[in-house]
Amino acid sequence: MGSKSKETKAKIATTAIIWGFGTGMLAICIPLVAITKSGVILPLAVILGASGGTAVVWRSASQQSRDALELTSNVKQLNERVGTLETICSSDELDIQKRLKQLESRDKI
Repeated sequence: MGSKSKETKAKIATTAIIWGFGTGMLAICIPLVAITKSGVILPLAVILGASGGTAVVWRSASQQSRDALELTSNVKQLNERVGTLETICSSDELDIQKRLKQLESRDKI
């Protein structure tokens, strides 16, 4: 539960930074719009950029947590497979050792 809280706090902090800079850019746009007579293009671009950045932050963090869960499950599966392989190899090794002992005893006779 702690990681969810940390993740949410990080998202909120990042969003605050994005919109803090966005607000500053909007403040700069006011005199620029008057000078260039470009209308609402600059402020609209700032708002769309900040909105897009915010959407990416909130979506990517949830994608990362899904990826982390998938990686964890893959690691568990690999550990199980390695354990199974170790069991198979050790039982085969015991069989080989028994056969070698039998062959050695035959050779002595």
